[in-house]
Amino acid sequence: MGHPFFTRTRLLGAGFFGTWLAAIALTIGAFSPAVAQEASPGALATPGAVTCNVEEAVAAAPLVYTVASAESTASYVAQEELASIGANEVVGTTNAIIGSILFDDEGMPLECSNFAVDMRTLVTDESQRDNYLRSNTLESDTFPFATFVLGNVNGLDEGLVEGETAAGQLVGDLTLHGVTRSVIWEAEFTRDGEALTGTATTTFVLEDYDMEKPIVGPVVSIGDEIVLNVEIVAARES
Repeated sequence: MGHPFFTRTRLLGAGFFGTWLAAIALTIGAFSPAVAQEASPGALATPGAVTCNVEEAVAAAPLVYTVASAESTASYVAQEELASIGANEVVGTTNAIIGSILFDDEGMPLECSNFAVDMRTLVTDESQRDNYLRSNTLESDTFPFATFVLGNVNGLDEGLVEGETAAGQLVGDLTLHGVTRSVIWEAEFTRDGEALTGTATTTFVLEDYDMEKPIVGPVVSIGDEIVLNVEIVAARES
């Protein structure tokens, strides 16, 4: 099924696909022991450690669903305090997300499932904020991509059943701002024939990824935790 790939290349540029693979290859190391029980979503204390060759994993997987970026979103949510205004919620979003979700013959998610987000394309409701974040906090010209590579899934006892929604925790490596850490996402996915849809949420602290809080202008303070959300629509590859 070629449609998702062509959608991605039109939206993101033909070079993004290859750079995404390179970014993942540069940021995965040796996978740490699996988390044995469910835990709260968020960044773990351990550095990232997933070992895999993404291209080989995609080629070997019995079932591959390719993320359709035009129908998928990645976003962050931050809480800020503004002078003379008070509490304010900031939401930054982008459709510049691609990846491959891999399954075995029984419908169980496979290690090396992955996605990448182009951080240069995140936008909020304020262009000045976006420009500051790109140049300072995110430094997205230097660190253009955030990548996630799956290590294992907690709480999923059997493969995804056609037409049913399954919940679990995705444990793997999130690389952001040049730093890789193990994270846990709370996720729900539905596999329905040729389509896969899903949502995942995690949290992180800016300092864990060597980023400074954007305290500038009217911004008095920024909440410690940043929420990351992804909403994925993917199509099965033939």
